[in-house]
Amino acid sequence: MARSIVITSGKGGVGKTTLTANLGRCLAAMGERTVVLDADIGLNNLDVLLGMDSRIVYDIVDVIEGRCRLRQALVEDIDQAGLYILPSAHSYDKAKISGQHIREVVLRLCQNFDFVLVDCPAGIEAGFKRAVAACEEAVLVTTPHISSVRDAETVMSILLRSGITRIYTVVNRVRGDMILSGEMLTKNDVEKLINAEVYGMIPEEDALNLLSNSFNAGITEGYAACQALARGIMSGTPEVFDLTKKYRGFFGKIKRGLRRRL
Repeated sequence: MARSIVITSGKGGVGKTTLTANLGRCLAAMGERTVVLDADIGLNNLDVLLGMDSRIVYDIVDVIEGRCRLRQALVEDIDQAGLYILPSAHSYDKAKISGQHIREVVLRLCQNFDFVLVDCPAGIEAGFKRAVAACEEAVLVTTPHISSVRDAETVMSILLRSGITRIYTVVNRVRGDMILSGEMLTKNDVEKLINAEVYGMIPEEDALNLLSNSFNAGITEGYAACQALARGIMSGTPEVFDLTKKYRGFFGKIKRGLRRRL
């Protein structure tokens, strides 16, 4: 049975779109037919992040308004077989797009894919509501900072009121060295603040932001963390990658000191 998952954060700047792209590629690499849908009408950049912007012919608005068939608007990722994108429109009156429109597109995608990931606009206004109304599950992205976690707590309440009960919290832009030094919230800290399990801890890593060039260059720590997240979402059991392991012990202490100097 196909699964529709909205990737949301409530606020911008937490790396939600990057996580959507990484999670999509990890799921596809595991043999799951996956499509990522950019629901940020007018401010979309998922196609740019995936390096597909030059290959876009049609977008979601063309599908909704009947100018093309759904399959004509889908573009497959060159680097990862089994991953497709349904791009958003660069310029359009988003007020013309309703939650029902997005939901109908998602339901059609579910007929041909195992996972439909919807990249949600920032904020909790109309765009957020459209994306949430179209999906049955949610990945809630936060960063290990009190203000961001508090925002995530608010968004979780909204998701629950909307009928979404399967919510996978992900802490993005984590530094293992700072967790060990007590300068950053730990997984347990975040779980206590939002009263929910954390399904993923994703590091602050340049390679995760350069997908078109570096995704297949090797198994980085960030990629391994995203793989663990994908497995956890598939199974329903958290599998959190340990970002502090390489900073423990004698040599780990040296690494922490070097990281701090950098």
